[in-house]
Amino acid sequence: MNKSISCGRFHSVALRDTGTIEWWATNILNECDCVYKTFTNIISISCGLYHSVALKDNGTIECWGDNDYNELNQYDPVYKLFTNIISVVCGAFHSVALKSDGTLECWGENEENQCDPVYKTFTNIISVSCGSLHSVALREDGTLECWGSNDWYQCDSVYKSFTCVIDVACGLYHSVAVQSDGTVQCWGSNALNQCDSVYKTFTNVIHVACGGHHSVALKDDGTLECWGDNGDNQCDPVYKTFTGVIGVFCGHSHSVALRSDGTIKCWGDNKYNQCDNVYKSFTGIIDVACGLNHSVALTSDGTLECWGYSGYSQFNQVYKSFTNIKLPQKDYILK
Repeated sequence: MNKSISCGRFHSVALRDTGTIEWWATNILNECDCVYKTFTNIISISCGLYHSVALKDNGTIECWGDNDYNELNQYDPVYKLFTNIISVVCGAFHSVALKSDGTLECWGENEENQCDPVYKTFTNIISVSCGSLHSVALREDGTLECWGSNDWYQCDSVYKSFTCVIDVACGLYHSVAVQSDGTVQCWGSNALNQCDSVYKTFTNVIHVACGGHHSVALKDDGTLECWGDNGDNQCDPVYKTFTGVIGVFCGHSHSVALRSDGTIKCWGDNKYNQCDNVYKSFTGIIDVACGLNHSVALTSDGTLECWGYSGYSQFNQVYKSFTNIKLPQKDYILK
């Protein structure tokens, strides 16, 4: 699924409808290296912790940012050889590209097998989600493939028993799958209740999003379910009061719900103003992206709103000058 706004740990990237890119934040690790200014004909963007990837309309990709973990393969930019790419997603220090023939390309850090060449055997893939050190691919037959670190059971073979999967999301060390019957499957680390069996009681789920150690499920009636770590109020039951929700997005320890009336609701950790009440003044919102402790909202007029932690200029006022940000397809949020 292609995005026109995306957030890294401290930086944010927005795609204009002209096919060019805007960024904002402190440039501590080249996240905002000005090379991005040379990119044209971009149709989608994705951010890792300190790097970003842009997909061009000719099926090739561009990368920029930190290369301490080979996110860019700077001295042997293998990604420049990829063609026929239709979408791209980023983990913490690795990236995965989906090709039009249903196969994958992967590059970046491989210390935890994030780019183990087992991915080269996967076929008929229709979407990918990345955690910090692992990735999950959804096949057109509703089954899954996983690769990367298994230190916290992220790739435990239990996933092989899941069928009729329609949606997948990854947290840092856990993953969640939604099945066509509206039920949920969860696997990976349970150290902070990420896979607490409460998820087995959920019905009529159509979409899921994961934070660092918590998950949020969207039901077909526009209400939410939440489970996992609650150390920073990630699962504060205030979410039970939300209605008319059409999309949900997670930062590390906070979440944002987009409602059908173009307003948003936030809950979870507020130590860095992730849930500052400023968001209550936003209207006309059609998409949201979350970084570690900040969030960005795209409005229907192609402008942006930002809130949360700003220790690295995550919402430097420059973003207010950006216009004509590419609007998502109408069916973007709910597949």
